[in-house]
Amino acid sequence: MRKLLVLALVGLVAQLIDGSLGMAYGLTSSTLLLVAGVAPAAASASVHLAEIGTTLAAGVAHWRFGNVDWRVVTRIALPGAVGAFAGATVLSSISTEAAGPWMAGILFTLGAYLLIRFARPLRTDRVGGRLRGRFLGPLGLVAGFVDATGGGGWGPVATPALLVSGRMEPRKVIGSVDTAEFVVAGAASIGFLIGLGSEGFLLPTVAALLIGGLIAAPLAAWLVRIVPAQLLGAAVGGVIVLTNARTLIRSAELDGPARPALYALLAAGWLAALVLAVRALRRTRRARAEAAAAPATVAAPAIAVGVPAEASDAASVGEVPAGLAATGTPTPR
Repeated sequence: MRKLLVLALVGLVAQLIDGSLGMAYGLTSSTLLLVAGVAPAAASASVHLAEIGTTLAAGVAHWRFGNVDWRVVTRIALPGAVGAFAGATVLSSISTEAAGPWMAGILFTLGAYLLIRFARPLRTDRVGGRLRGRFLGPLGLVAGFVDATGGGGWGPVATPALLVSGRMEPRKVIGSVDTAEFVVAGAASIGFLIGLGSEGFLLPTVAALLIGGLIAAPLAAWLVRIVPAQLLGAAVGGVIVLTNARTLIRSAELDGPARPALYALLAAGWLAALVLAVRALRRTRRARAEAAAAPATVAAPAIAVGVPAEASDAASVGEVPAGLAATGTPTPR
C-alpha cells in the first residue's frame, strides 16, 4: 500500500509537470519505475496505459481553458500514433538487459536536451501563420517512436519544436501536445499488448499512476498560464539526467573516483543551467515590460509638438483622424 501511495504521488507530480510544461510525464514516471527495478518494456507499457486516462483528462481540461489548436492536434496525432506503435513493437522485442541501457540513454539524452533548451530564452515573438502538415507529420512520427522506445519523449520532442517555430502561443502548444498524446498513448498500449501480452502491464502501478494523474490534470491546465516554463523545464531536465546517469554508469561499470567525479560534473551542469534559465527568464520579462511601455512613449511626443488631443487619442487605438490622413501624415501602427 505504501508503494502504491508513492506511485500515486509520482503520477500526481508528473502530471503537474506535464500539464504545465507540455512534457515529462512519461520521462518522470518511467525514470522512477526503472529505478525501482521494473523491466524497461513493462515500465513503458504501464506508463502509456496510465497515460490514456491522464491525457484524456488533460485534453478536456486544456480544451475548457482554450489551450487547444485542433488543426495541429489532428495533423500530429495520427503520425505520432504510427510512430508509437512501431516503437512499442521494437522495445517489446529487445531483451531486458539490452533495453535497460537503451532506455536510460534515451531518457538521459532527452533530459540533457531539456537542460539546454530551457537554459536559453524561449522564442515566442513570431506568433502568427500556420504550421504545415509536412512539418507536423514527420515531427509526430519521430516523437511517437521516441516516446514508446524511451518510456517518454512525446512532449520533449514535440513541444520544443513547436515552441521554436514561433507560430503558436506557448499555452496552445502545451495544450495541443497534451491532447494529441491521448492518441499516441493508445497506439503505444496496443503495440505493447501485442508484443508483451496482458502480463506486460503492471495493473496496480497503472492504477496508482492514473489516480495521481487524474487528480492533477485540471490543476495543471490552469497552472500552464502562470508557472514559468523556463525554470520548470531546467529543473525537471536535471532530475532526469542525474537519475538515468545512474543506470548508464552501472552499465559502463565505472568504479573508483570516476563515478563521484561524473556525478559532480552533471550536478554542476544542472546548477549552471538553472542559473542561465533564471537569467533568461528575467531578460524575457524585461523585454516584455519594455515592449508594453513602448506605445506610451511613442504617443507622448505627439502631444508635445502641438498635435490635437483627439489625434493623440486616435493614434493610441490605431485610428487616424481624417485631417491628418489627408495631409499624408504616416499612419501609426
